[in-house]
Amino acid sequence: MATIEVEVEIDATIDKVWEIVSDIDNEPKFWKGTKEVRNISKEGDTVKREVTIAFRDQKCLQEVKMYPKEKIEAKFTKGIINGKKIVSLIPKDDKTMLSTYWDIKLTGMMGMFTGMIKKHIKSGTEQAMQSIKEEIES
Repeated sequence: MATIEVEVEIDATIDKVWEIVSDIDNEPKFWKGTKEVRNISKEGDTVKREVTIAFRDQKCLQEVKMYPKEKIEAKFTKGIINGKKIVSLIPKDDKTMLSTYWDIKLTGMMGMFTGMIKKHIKSGTEQAMQSIKEEIES
C-alpha cells in the first residue's frame, strides 16, 4: 500500500473551506487526476459515484461519506485503485488546516506500479491543495 499525506494551512474559517471541499461534484476543477465524476446514488451523507481518473482514463467506483465540517472519506470500491482518500479539516485559530491522506494500491497486475504512481498522486495532491487554498483565499 502507498500512503501519502499532504497538509496546507488556509487563511479562512472552517465553514468557508468546507463550502469548497464538500462540493465533490466540482472535484475535477482542483484534482487534475480526476477527469470526470458521475453520481450513481445519494443516501444521507453517502454518495456512490463513478470516477474517471487521468491514469489511462480508467473508471473507478467510489463510496464517499461526508462528515460535515470534519472530513470527507472516499473509498475506492471497484477499479484499478483499491483503498481510500480522506480529506480532513482541522480548525486552527481563525485558520483551517486542510489535510489529505491516501492509503491506496493499484489492483491486479498493476500493483507493481503502485510505487511509481505514488509520486504522481503526491504531486497531484499538493497541486490540488494549493489550488483549493488559492480559490478560498482570493
